[in-house]
Amino acid sequence: MTSNSGLNLQQLIAANQSAGLNRLAGFEVTAAEDGAAEIVMKWCDDLTQYAGHLHAGIIAALLDTACGFAAATIVGSVTASHFSMNCLRPAVGRLFVARGTTIRAGRKQIFARAELFIEGEHGEKSLVATGETLLVPIDS
Repeated sequence: MTSNSGLNLQQLIAANQSAGLNRLAGFEVTAAEDGAAEIVMKWCDDLTQYAGHLHAGIIAALLDTACGFAAATIVGSVTASHFSMNCLRPAVGRLFVARGTTIRAGRKQIFARAELFIEGEHGEKSLVATGETLLVPIDS
């Protein structure tokens, strides 16, 4: 794909499966179109930090992937040039849902943001982290 042709859901599912970390963590792409993407991950005890919360590295990966896939639906293959996140509360729950949105897609820079929610045992959802990514298009 060239940088001016957006990727569809099936292409992003394939890209997700080609990434070792995403496979290891169990990321699943559940939606991707029109500048938005959603990544879901089930709780896994092996991905926690010392206090039993989801490790910040996995939180970052979920947010970054959601941002990147959201941008890719518009411009095709991208890579991050800057990423930041804010952890708002301990991330513990049965399911994690990262939702990415493209804020602005220019020719040389794409701005995206994502929110990470946990879903508890009774379906209640809580915002646990946010992230913002500056991406650049790449030819692949």
